[in-house]
Amino acid sequence: MIWKSPILLTPYRSDYTIDADELKIFIDKAYKEAGLERDDIDSGAVILTGEALKRSNARAIADLFAAESGKFVCASAGHNLEALMAAHGSGAVELSRKEHKTFLNIDVGGGTTKFALVHGGKLLDSSAVAVGGRLIAFNDAGELARIEGPAERMAKEAGIELKLGAKLSKSDRQKLVDTMIGVLKDTIARKKPSKLGKDLMLTPALPSKTKIDAVTFSGGVSEFIFKRQKADLGDLGQDMATAFSKALENNEIEYPVYDPGQGIRATVVGASQFTVQVSGNTVHITEPDSLPIRNIPVIRLDISLAGDIEPIKIAEAISKALTRFDIAEGETTIALAFRWEGEPAHPRMFALAQGICDGLPKTVANQDQLILVMEGDIGKSLGVILRKELAVAGDIISLDGIQLQEFDYIDIGELIQPTDVVPLIIKSLLFTSDEAHGEHDHSHDHGHSHDHDHDHSDGKDHGHTHD
Repeated sequence: MIWKSPILLTPYRSDYTIDADELKIFIDKAYKEAGLERDDIDSGAVILTGEALKRSNARAIADLFAAESGKFVCASAGHNLEALMAAHGSGAVELSRKEHKTFLNIDVGGGTTKFALVHGGKLLDSSAVAVGGRLIAFNDAGELARIEGPAERMAKEAGIELKLGAKLSKSDRQKLVDTMIGVLKDTIARKKPSKLGKDLMLTPALPSKTKIDAVTFSGGVSEFIFKRQKADLGDLGQDMATAFSKALENNEIEYPVYDPGQGIRATVVGASQFTVQVSGNTVHITEPDSLPIRNIPVIRLDISLAGDIEPIKIAEAISKALTRFDIAEGETTIALAFRWEGEPAHPRMFALAQGICDGLPKTVANQDQLILVMEGDIGKSLGVILRKELAVAGDIISLDGIQLQEFDYIDIGELIQPTDVVPLIIKSLLFTSDEAHGEHDHSHDHGHSHDHDHDHSDGKDHGHTHD
């Protein structure tokens, strides 16, 4: 990490839309203070999350980076993906790997609280509720300047009234905070949700069967919990932290607490870029004219293909992976990544192909692009089975010998003739723990040749070639 900006609370106009002009000033100032020009940046990430994502002009944020659209990953993070990013960015995922414990990371943001169950460096489950520290905001005079819908719902439950321009009494403020924390305590304890809890749930509840060893906190409110922030920010963040600390002291939250390392910065810290040229007889592309394509999110299957392959298990793994990244099947083009193991026997490959079709029914029915990227040399064979035996009519791109990870995005370039080389750019979102532990390495099976090109945040090119 060579430089990091101060935190800017999302600026809003009086009509509750995002103030893109103020954001532009902030970003331009950040470049200047970092001593960098825009051309010095090889790659990056723009992630739209939380309450800001719901604004009618949310895309204005991404538009600030329009000139760098080929270099930047632009993604909208739904509740599950945001929970996953927070768990990685906070250090909770890495902590679960080191400690061999199951942690519940509680990411308390401005508009929502995200929960992520992690164990052994992997996400087990996630959930989110509409409770956050900036659901109401005060002006310098202590008057209510912004009131979000979930805050009104909780105020009604607490028996108090919220009114723009009015002040909130100390007792009413405490009643509102107690109501908010009550919802979060019930969620942490995985109790059956109350009527209020159901109204505020943004995703299915966390499963109750998984034993939790400890909790971690991230998000803006965690800065107060771990005493890294003291100044009041004109919202309820500090109040919520005080209430959380009290609940922990009184064993109302029964788990030990670990500081995972990152709080309000528990998110993506950047992106690396890695260029590969894939060639070989096992690549299968049905419609080369559909290329190039850019910024395709990678969905990696968490399933072993070493033994018997059951189509239903493949379909279930696809469904879980899509849910983890808040992607509705058939609405977004994805790259399905997996590791092939064992013999390339036809019955095994056919079962995999059938499972892919079953797991992506809308994609297949709509004849949308089906992109498969795998470790192992079955790309062409799998593509042929999908096209000729399972009658998949849409464009099929099946590339092999490539290892992709979660939080990767890929660009696939035009097919280079006459060598049939496919340029592939892999953009990996980076987290603080990645910098320390070297995550997101990409290995390749060398049954055919690859040229590699790495772009790093230092603005230099580090290239090497493998044959």
